[in-house]
Amino acid sequence: MKHIMLALFLSAALITATGQVVTDTEVGVIEKLDQYIPLDVKLADENGDTVILGDIIDKPTIISFVYYRCPGICSPLMDGMADAMDATDLELGEEYQALTISFDHREGTLLASRKKNNYLNLMDKKEQAETGWHFFTGDSASIRRLTEATGFRFKPTGNDFIHSATLIIVDPEGKITRYMNGIYFLPFELKMSLLDAARGKSGPTINRVLQYCYSYDPAGQQYVLNITKVAGTLIIFFGLILFLVLVLFRKRKTTQTT
Repeated sequence: MKHIMLALFLSAALITATGQVVTDTEVGVIEKLDQYIPLDVKLADENGDTVILGDIIDKPTIISFVYYRCPGICSPLMDGMADAMDATDLELGEEYQALTISFDHREGTLLASRKKNNYLNLMDKKEQAETGWHFFTGDSASIRRLTEATGFRFKPTGNDFIHSATLIIVDPEGKITRYMNGIYFLPFELKMSLLDAARGKSGPTINRVLQYCYSYDPAGQQYVLNITKVAGTLIIFFGLILFLVLVLFRKRKTTQTT
């Protein structure tokens, strides 16, 4: 049993947010909770202006690493991010902000500007996103410092990259407080993560647990506890415990009679 559980744990640890198996330690996310990102890093925003991270990180901040030409999970990641920001009742640009940073140093301001405009046209909170969601590019040295500080590992493959999908939450001082893995995010989880970041409180990655326990109710337009799924899991769990108790009891009884 111990060997089976260990195998399952190791298998789960090697699965990326997209469901792909990570076979290279250079790819994925190494969580660095309570560590600080380098606030002296310089980046270019979607307008071509050079900014220093320390000058703009003054509130809870969502950081996402993508590359704008990505044919894979970058667009679904930003779609999920936009949906969650639209659905939360926190005010983007006032109570928190979002920074999307290209980790491909070959990309420039034009791509960043186009990508931002695409998402502004898709979001309900367009005016908030205009001032609260920024798209950046940077040189290779700046990008490397940021990705290393946040534990985001990617690997070039031809003209593209192998990478995971992750949102990184930092507090107003630039301290990493939460990682949210995947391309689908529960609005109340995002809100909870940002409120914790406002207090400088870090927390574990719980996205998968919440996604399993909650389902979206189209009629009520909200997330509700999936009683059937949770109850079924608990029944299986306690059933396994009962089975193990009975097996051990029978084994012990057999040993005593002999």
